[in-house]
Amino acid sequence: MSINFSLLFYLKKPKNYQTGPVPIYLRVTVAGKRAELTTSRSVEPERWISSVGRAIGTKAAAKSLNAYLDNLQAKVYEAHRQLVEAGLPLTAEAIKNKFLGKVEKGKTLVEVFSEHNSKVAALVGDEFAPGTLERYTTSLKHTQEFMQWKYGVEDMEIKDVDHAFVTDYEFYLRSVRKCSNNTAVKYIKNFGKIIRICLANGWISSDPFANYKSKIKTVERVFLSEEELQRLAEKEFPTERLAQVRDIFLFSCFTGLAYVDVQKLRHTDLQKGIDGEQWIYKRRQKTDTPSRIPLLPTALRIINKYRLHPQCLHEGRVLPVPSNQKMNAYLKEISALCGVQKQMTFHTARHTFATTVTLLNGVPMESVSKMLGHTNLRTTQHYAKILDVKVGEDMRVLKKKYN
Repeated sequence: MSINFSLLFYLKKPKNYQTGPVPIYLRVTVAGKRAELTTSRSVEPERWISSVGRAIGTKAAAKSLNAYLDNLQAKVYEAHRQLVEAGLPLTAEAIKNKFLGKVEKGKTLVEVFSEHNSKVAALVGDEFAPGTLERYTTSLKHTQEFMQWKYGVEDMEIKDVDHAFVTDYEFYLRSVRKCSNNTAVKYIKNFGKIIRICLANGWISSDPFANYKSKIKTVERVFLSEEELQRLAEKEFPTERLAQVRDIFLFSCFTGLAYVDVQKLRHTDLQKGIDGEQWIYKRRQKTDTPSRIPLLPTALRIINKYRLHPQCLHEGRVLPVPSNQKMNAYLKEISALCGVQKQMTFHTARHTFATTVTLLNGVPMESVSKMLGHTNLRTTQHYAKILDVKVGEDMRVLKKKYN
């Protein structure tokens, strides 16, 4: 890649200058950014030609000065050549340091990664969700552990990160960390953002991700059928604890809200909709996109059931939601007691809303996407792909036509 590079000798008059010799400075410009240094020489302004950056005259003093400037110029060009041949980042400051014999301290991977994470942390709640910060924090931790595992170091300069680093890092995530394909790819993508920051700032000149490819595999989403949902709703549980978790899970099945959105749901989020009925008006924690969800009768009954629950009254929340870890542990018990042969987690409820409750009942894809708070319709379309029942129903209409 060609980078614009220029060199200029110029006079820099001091403040309150009146008469006398003026210091000569050297300016190096690379891609519009400058670095300046003194030549330790000066000249009378009337003896200077600005257009060529040299002194006028044939006298020994003028010839000696111009020869000195020619020598400096040759050294700057040599510094430029050495940086290019070494494949180092080419900046005005780098050329200046090379010319002066200074060893420029390169940016390190942990330094850039940590700085990025600090900026994300400062914007949590405004531009980023807490989960985003957690993801990048974990990604930095994995990156540091990989460098220790592979190179025996805790940090390394950005310029030393190459294609082999990326492929070895992916291997480490899959083999040592036992990450699934999609988890490994997500961590690599997080790392890729750090590399793009380095490229944009000119801290590295070549992209370690060039010719690297990874692909997210489509994961089959678990959801409950109509019959399983009914079985869950009608089940009498031996403890209040399980009955409460079942109710909260069912609430998500009939609203599509994710765990954190149910956990933070307040009565101020319940408002009268355009149809005069009760709706949920809430922004998703994960994406900060608005969700507008008309409340179905089952969801309304559950809200009313817990309206006077001590925990709800004390915390000002709609439902008494335990921790996500406890919810998922109790859901394992519930699925076993109800004879549901599926690995149920709280997120199964959101999938159930998207499939069994809405799409299978003829709710248009666009409406489902709006209620789920998806930023892209393609995300919602993933649910439609797994609905063989819906495909069968749609084709049955076509079969009647051809019969």
